[in-house]
Amino acid sequence: MPFFTSITRISDLRRSGNFAVEAIPREHWARGDYVMGTVTGDPSPLYLIESTTGRMVPVMEGDHVIGAFGDREATLEGVGSWQAIEGRSMHALTAAGLLGLLTSKADMVPGLMELEYVGHITRDSTKLGMGDFVRPAEARQLDIPVIALVGTSMSAGKTTTGRVIIHELKKMGMKVAGVKLTGAARYRDILRFKDAGADAIFDFVDMGLPSTVIPEDEYRPLLDMVLSRVMDAGVDVLVAEAGASPLEPYNGAACIEALSGHMVLRVLCASDPYAVVGVQRAYGFAPDVVAGPAAATRAAIRLVKKLTGVPAVNVLHRDAFPEIAAMLKTSLGIS
Repeated sequence: MPFFTSITRISDLRRSGNFAVEAIPREHWARGDYVMGTVTGDPSPLYLIESTTGRMVPVMEGDHVIGAFGDREATLEGVGSWQAIEGRSMHALTAAGLLGLLTSKADMVPGLMELEYVGHITRDSTKLGMGDFVRPAEARQLDIPVIALVGTSMSAGKTTTGRVIIHELKKMGMKVAGVKLTGAARYRDILRFKDAGADAIFDFVDMGLPSTVIPEDEYRPLLDMVLSRVMDAGVDVLVAEAGASPLEPYNGAACIEALSGHMVLRVLCASDPYAVVGVQRAYGFAPDVVAGPAAATRAAIRLVKKLTGVPAVNVLHRDAFPEIAAMLKTSLGIS
């Protein structure tokens, strides 16, 4: 039995077992194709896959893994693309099963899992991809308030901040959706939103995307689709995370533009106080509050205020929860 990565969670592959594996010519490969690879290379701490339940599972040389072709442009970890694959060698660019060939890696990151292409997942001799399992949604306009989480980079504290915000909103009796609208596939982020109390969770995998490194004209209609599903969930408020920063090639700018008319609170999660200035100047994003490592200490909070005039809050400190709750109530017009 192969290992099914979390990028296959929208499919029926694991549940039905109704598929075959066939090698197909390179010219017929495409982004989002489901493929099987055999684990090769020297194991590292990254020889783990994220299962369809979100659990991290170790794999060994010779194991078969099913993931999907895609692209990653991570500033702090690794860069790679399915289009860079020339022979049969490829990598798991994320534990979720985003498959491509690694082209650049940060020195502090262990070796990514190496795999050898076995074949495409097929049914009735037709290849299957993520798009074949997307649940359609009737087009609906977003008309609920949005708490937007934007980062200066990856690992800037967006998901942690989102969890705290969702927790506080649930204490107010709100029905909440938590979504991750850009980034590279991992299930753990929106599962953390669920654990914090979110009534509905979605991400770009639900749109049929292994990552949002795609042309903007392809991304926008898929974004509209997932926002329609948010509206179908009947929630009161949307907590929306844009993975990475607006200036990276993940369509963060397009995401923020689509949400802009509904944002009641703009939270910028920053790696340091000077990064806040960088995003303000480079992108023109005006946050209402700063969180993340840039607000890790009182000195950092004072520096953010001095440099930008924007308040900052350390969401990891319980003492800050009343301040966060007050911001949310003011933003949402709750007395």
